[in-house]
Amino acid sequence: MAQFSARDLSKQVQSSPSRSEAARELSPIAKLIAAQPVPASISQVVLAGMLRLAEFLSIAALGLAIYLVYVRDTGELFEYLVAIGGLSLAAVLTFQWLELYDIAALRTRVSQLSRISVAWTGVFLAAFAVSFFAKLDGSFSRFWAASWFSFGLFMLYFGRLIVSSLVRKWTREGRLIRRTVVVGGGHAGEALIDALNAQTDSDLQICGFFDDRSDDRSQPELAGVPKLGNVDDLVEFARRTRLDLLLVSLPITAEERVLQMVRKLWVLPVDLRLAAHMSRLRFRPRAYSYIGNVPVLDVFDRPLADWNVVLKAMFDRLLGTLMLIAFAPVMALVALAIKLDSRGPVFFKQKRYGFNNELIEVYKFRSMYVDKTDAHAAKLVTKNDPRVTRVGRIIRKTSLDELPQLVNVAIKGNLSLVGPRPHALQAKAANRLYDEVVDGYFARHRVKPGITGWAQVNGWRGETDTPEKIQRRVEHDLYYIENWSVLFDLYILAKTPFALLKSESAF
Repeated sequence: MAQFSARDLSKQVQSSPSRSEAARELSPIAKLIAAQPVPASISQVVLAGMLRLAEFLSIAALGLAIYLVYVRDTGELFEYLVAIGGLSLAAVLTFQWLELYDIAALRTRVSQLSRISVAWTGVFLAAFAVSFFAKLDGSFSRFWAASWFSFGLFMLYFGRLIVSSLVRKWTREGRLIRRTVVVGGGHAGEALIDALNAQTDSDLQICGFFDDRSDDRSQPELAGVPKLGNVDDLVEFARRTRLDLLLVSLPITAEERVLQMVRKLWVLPVDLRLAAHMSRLRFRPRAYSYIGNVPVLDVFDRPLADWNVVLKAMFDRLLGTLMLIAFAPVMALVALAIKLDSRGPVFFKQKRYGFNNELIEVYKFRSMYVDKTDAHAAKLVTKNDPRVTRVGRIIRKTSLDELPQLVNVAIKGNLSLVGPRPHALQAKAANRLYDEVVDGYFARHRVKPGITGWAQVNGWRGETDTPEKIQRRVEHDLYYIENWSVLFDLYILAKTPFALLKSESAF
């Protein structure tokens, strides 16, 4: 099964009746689970990557430090640097080969330390063999090698004990657990939950299951896991609590039911997998990924995960801070102009939808008269709008009113520099709320919103007086989400000043 694309789904759902994502009433048990405090997750991929880097650098630093203290005057630096780099890399690769960076291994202590001992000793024995056969054994200090081996093993023990304690603590807190729900009940759902629960060292926490079948055909509990509602309830449930993985237990042959379900769930920033453990339809082994021993087909991945989240966060915070400093004089002049032009505060705060429909508060320079501000954007700003001040017309036309959102990016962290624009709660196109005009509209909230975006630099900014305009915005937003990269963000930022020069639709 090929992955569904957001573009394909958006085309399919446009012909179906629009569905506003108004908050639904959840069942008591779903409310209880959603209300429980859940800490932010830690990516296992990022944790393992950071540990690899830390061990490589610490092993190399130890080897270099011993050389500088004891061998500097008697050995060639270049030869030692090659040896230090080669052995450090070989050690990390050996640890990786022995699966010593897996979370299951990091939770253990005795087993982990014994395997570290074997790996570290093996690397040095291999290095001695290479040195002997290459007739390099006289080129390196035996004291240096023995010291590096001994202190290195002690350092690795100490570091791994600290990491093991942290991993156990984070596991207890639920930060290394993938919060999971099963979609679909009956025999298939029960078999899937049993298969997942039978796994040792599983990183899944099954919160419940959701089933669209009527209550008389759907059990209130499967394998000890409670039913939390139907698929429409699942969307609301995922807005209220952290979910990492959705496992659909419907048979692959039920294509229409699977499509209907995916059309509802694609708006969520989670991984979506179709369980294939009971299907008689078999693909090549490479077509499957696995959750433990359970074969699954990848339907959707969250748009940004693991290192991509780290890269985008670092990009936003670093560049956002630099831009905030660079634009500080301009912001000061704009603030002074607003203060001189009309009474009232300089800044205007507005509630908007952020990542996963979370309500956030964004900052703008006030561009309207204080008694005519529209906190919910219930009425679109039009050309020559009497609510807009003289300075307001200028800063709206040039988008200078958006500059305070750099505070949201650099300090609060709830906006990105680049992403789908955070629309106001009551923003409308042709007197209809955006999510009523574009079905699947909330799929653009699978990433953080941004100050500028792909839609804006392609001319889709300003007034949205027709359904077609907001439709085109959403199409560009979904394209950005599917094709994100740091280079794409840089390209959009570079195009933004030129896009601001074409401001015919910005009032």
